[in-house]
Amino acid sequence: MIGSKMKRGLLAAAMTIALTGQAWAADLKWAHVYEEGSSYHKWALWAAEQIKDKTDGRVTISVFPASSLGKEAEINEGLTIGSVDMIYTGPNFAERDYGPIAISDYPFMLKDYDHWKAYRDSDLFSDLSDGYKDATGHTVMGITWYGYRHVTSKFPITKPADMEGLKIRVPDSPLMVLFPNAVGANPTPIAFSEVYLALQQGVVDAQENPLPTIKFKKFYEVQSNINLTGHIGNSLIVVVSETAMGQLGDDAAIVEEVVKDALAQNADEIYQSEQELADWFVEQGIQVNEVDKAAFQAAVAPILTDESKVPYTQEHYERMQALAK
Repeated sequence: MIGSKMKRGLLAAAMTIALTGQAWAADLKWAHVYEEGSSYHKWALWAAEQIKDKTDGRVTISVFPASSLGKEAEINEGLTIGSVDMIYTGPNFAERDYGPIAISDYPFMLKDYDHWKAYRDSDLFSDLSDGYKDATGHTVMGITWYGYRHVTSKFPITKPADMEGLKIRVPDSPLMVLFPNAVGANPTPIAFSEVYLALQQGVVDAQENPLPTIKFKKFYEVQSNINLTGHIGNSLIVVVSETAMGQLGDDAAIVEEVVKDALAQNADEIYQSEQELADWFVEQGIQVNEVDKAAFQAAVAPILTDESKVPYTQEHYERMQALAK
């Protein structure tokens, strides 16, 4: 028989192992491809601090910016192989595992920022997040605003014909080549961390990103024109791996609440900066061009409701459009 003193010793050892395991398991890695000076990184750090405080240190999060744990495709894969626990990623990358989750990122799908906020808070987004979880096991913890994407180039672009044959960098996803293909451009997938050099060396002639991204990645240093196509209302989602969610236990609700709060504050900050940056670029000597947006919309409109060319259903499309005010 085991004596009471030995029992207590074994119990203490077991508790130590359990607590040590819990502390280790709750030390999560949050990876993303954006710069340390970006709003996305700032709010991730804020969330990490809040989560540590609200969980009394049971959950700690280390944030790894600027592709330090891999490019976007690699950190998406990392959720499954365990090299990362949570990530910022574009719906266009999540689309590879569950197509409908990317619906908001399709060209001219969103009418304005209020439409995006309605989508963020909708049953549609909740349902699509559930679909992504069913497909991958991973949890979409929230969504934030990335901004309206605009084309930058070395000459003015004001109508679809101006993009014919244009070699334009895009993220490596089927969604992101749709718009350039529709207007006769030549989409060229290049990793986000390599875009500046590709523009500088003439590997591509143009790229497309929101105004805040164009600023913090300094693309305006190697492009003379910003063309306000606004062709995609872009988002980022935060995804937490199935393994990490299992480790969080009861603290998962706290983590989700804080992450959603951080993402909402980031979204408003990005949107506000969009309102001010066109003038800032003009002050830097960049030519900012208004475009014939109706012509660009017409070029892609037939594709958006063709279920053979998009990963979402007609029902998804109608639910999305019903959210617009």
